[in-house]
Amino acid sequence: MRQLTQFLLLIFLVSSAQAQVASHAPTKFNNTPAATATKPPANPMGKAVVSVNGTVLTQYDLVREEYTIFPYAKQHGGVPKELEPGIRSGALDMIIFEELVYQDALRRKMSISDATVQKAEKEFRAQFQTQEEYDRLMQEEFHGSREQLDGKIRRSFLIDEYLKKEIESKAKLTAEELRSYYESNPKLFDQPELYTVQSISFIPPANATPDQLKEVKVKADAALAQAQKTKNTEEFGLLAEKVSEDDYRVMMGQHKPMQANELSPDAVKALSVLKPGEITGLIQVGTAYTILRLNDHKPATHKKFEDVKDALAKQLEQKKSNDMRSALDKKLRADAKIVTM
Repeated sequence: MRQLTQFLLLIFLVSSAQAQVASHAPTKFNNTPAATATKPPANPMGKAVVSVNGTVLTQYDLVREEYTIFPYAKQHGGVPKELEPGIRSGALDMIIFEELVYQDALRRKMSISDATVQKAEKEFRAQFQTQEEYDRLMQEEFHGSREQLDGKIRRSFLIDEYLKKEIESKAKLTAEELRSYYESNPKLFDQPELYTVQSISFIPPANATPDQLKEVKVKADAALAQAQKTKNTEEFGLLAEKVSEDDYRVMMGQHKPMQANELSPDAVKALSVLKPGEITGLIQVGTAYTILRLNDHKPATHKKFEDVKDALAKQLEQKKSNDMRSALDKKLRADAKIVTM
């Protein structure tokens, strides 16, 4: 439940001085949030940023959403300046969307039970170590009004319930739908042959002289003799760090799993006859020499439905959910009066 999670877990992110509430209720606040990477305007918390059908959302609402999108804001002293435009734009869209959802939930006369609100209020209260901290926040955020606190909790639940009904429940796929997608898109589940290797390479300078090329070969031969004595990935990696001249030396020669077409034909030929843990001889590509250690070899295969169904369901449902959310946002905005400030 996104809204309630924000309300209960992001309380401490927005203020550097004390706990704050992280729901998105359209309310003005007097306290100041943690410093952001860009210099905030004077008294930013009560500054209106957008009006949604006459309901004003403030800078406080926007900052809380920014901290939701970028949860490391507190550690960074705010949203990093280079990320701020994109995060702010996304945060503005989100608070508008949630306000439109809330307003539509009210129009539909959706409701949340008092018992649910009271339980959430107790969970909220339990996050404070002392009564003094809780009382201070209640006074500064809600003017000491439990009704205002309950109103924000109720709003969070209403948004969650609305989105569950209109998006989450409708985005679920049946086992038959998953199976049909799997069988209709067989190539998506073909796993190509993959080689995982470490490398040690020697690269001559451009327009190298015969003597320079000979020197490279000598170094490569010496390194091959050393590499053949290594017993594991760590030993080979330490040697790569010490003598290799390619960029992978800083990663102990480690490469991501590669398909055959990402390797030279000579490399594939050499690797295809090795067992994991074995080392090739010198592989020459142009004037460069490379030594490869085969760490893993996965033959080409087709992934079974049982092995992919959970991840596939998550992927497809997320896409369907995103599409439905975009359509809902467009629908709710169609007749709305939205004024940015």
